[in-house]
Amino acid sequence: MTWKVLAKPLGGDTFFMAEEQSRSIPAFIRPAPHVIFRGSFSTPPPPDPDPMTSGASFPTPTAAVILAAGSGTRMKSALPKVLHCVAGVPMVGHVLATVTSLEMDPVVVVIGPGMEAVAKAVAPHETALQSDRLGTGHAVMQAKAALGGFTGDVLIAYADTPFVSAATMEKMRAARRGPGNPAVVVLGFTPEDPAAYGRLVMKDGKLERIVEAKDATPDERAIGFCNSGIMLADSKVLWQALAKVGNANAKGEYYLTDVVGLARAAGHICTAVEGAADELMGVNSRAELAVAEAILQNKLRAAAMENGVTLRDPATVYFSADTKLGKDIEIGPFTVFGPGVTVDDGAVIKGFCHIEGAHIAGGALVGPYARLRPGASIGADAHVGNFVEIKNAALDAGAKVNHLSYIGDAHVGAKANVGAGTITANYDGFNKSHTEIGAGASIGSNSVLVAPVKVGAGAMTGAGAVVRNDVPADALALNSSRQETKDGFAAAYRQRKQAEKAKKGGKGT
Repeated sequence: MTWKVLAKPLGGDTFFMAEEQSRSIPAFIRPAPHVIFRGSFSTPPPPDPDPMTSGASFPTPTAAVILAAGSGTRMKSALPKVLHCVAGVPMVGHVLATVTSLEMDPVVVVIGPGMEAVAKAVAPHETALQSDRLGTGHAVMQAKAALGGFTGDVLIAYADTPFVSAATMEKMRAARRGPGNPAVVVLGFTPEDPAAYGRLVMKDGKLERIVEAKDATPDERAIGFCNSGIMLADSKVLWQALAKVGNANAKGEYYLTDVVGLARAAGHICTAVEGAADELMGVNSRAELAVAEAILQNKLRAAAMENGVTLRDPATVYFSADTKLGKDIEIGPFTVFGPGVTVDDGAVIKGFCHIEGAHIAGGALVGPYARLRPGASIGADAHVGNFVEIKNAALDAGAKVNHLSYIGDAHVGAKANVGAGTITANYDGFNKSHTEIGAGASIGSNSVLVAPVKVGAGAMTGAGAVVRNDVPADALALNSSRQETKDGFAAAYRQRKQAEKAKKGGKGT
């Protein structure tokens, strides 16, 4: 299996997709190219025109301004709205991954007061502060200084609209290079119920104006083509228009939509392209966040199955946006994948498992009821059984930890067997220490390995052993107390207790 690096969004985390998988996904569920199985699965981007034959110019450099300053009051959360996750990735992370996959640079995220956590999350991208929330046009103006002398196109997107695909953004860029070189391209969509949305009034393929629903005439309200708020514009035209935007409206705000009318008044062409409605879902509440999660999870599940993964009960399996899956994998019900999981070809994950920051090699068997925490590496044909927790530990090929055990900060050699109830005591209240279990070692049930400690290759520990010192290869470690057997004790004990009970009148306690 060959994995192709597609983008490096937040914190350097890398999103992947198998190259052969990306080619084989049908168009109706094909993901955006920057992340495995995420985003909208609508029309792929049109090919770039050949500048040698079509007369089109080379693509104009594009910067991105991502609006993230909204207070998100409907979320009722101390966490900024755009840091709430969909499929394990903050909403703003989805948008950043998309724009960076299209090599948009620079990228500026507009934040509000008290949003230091957002600034940290989007680093190394720059942020611009909108101290007073005076509308979308005002928010974009706050990014101008951070963009410096950039003279290309500027894409304006929203951090709470995480599903806009790279294909759709590329469609907007293609329109900017289209007939007449429109100075402003607006992304529109056709919702099932357009009632509350601004309408895009088109004529002969050009955008004449954007009309807010409350201001629309009956004929304009009959238009189903609506404004998403996402815009791509020539930077010079954008800044000139924004400088003229006023706030003579009921809210006293500066609206980005006014750019269209001002650009047309200056003699520029404006147009609009259509995106899929499911891409343009904004998230403003916990309920909408749950809907977004459900939408993306369904797409992730469909894509996984299409590419050779068996989900025994698809509706109960939850992926992260960066989950990397090979082929011929089986996943049981009620399994949750946190961020940073890779599963290679042929692995089997039984039900009721929670896996995060882990790698599972081909042929490995995990679960049921297993927990793999960050740093877990399960080797080829290794077994991790029921009620086993693995943390920051590697199991080499063929190693087995089948029952009721905790293996943390450890290395388990090839074909070693760890008995039920084993614990690596890795933390002394101050420091975490490493446990080394050699290849072919056999750890007896209910052993406690007090780290730092090493059990050599082929060595054994007796059941219930507390191992504080290294065990040489092929040696046996056990505690020295011997078993004492008293013949007939159990029968005499029962007889004595029954007599005592009878003397008290047979009453129990």
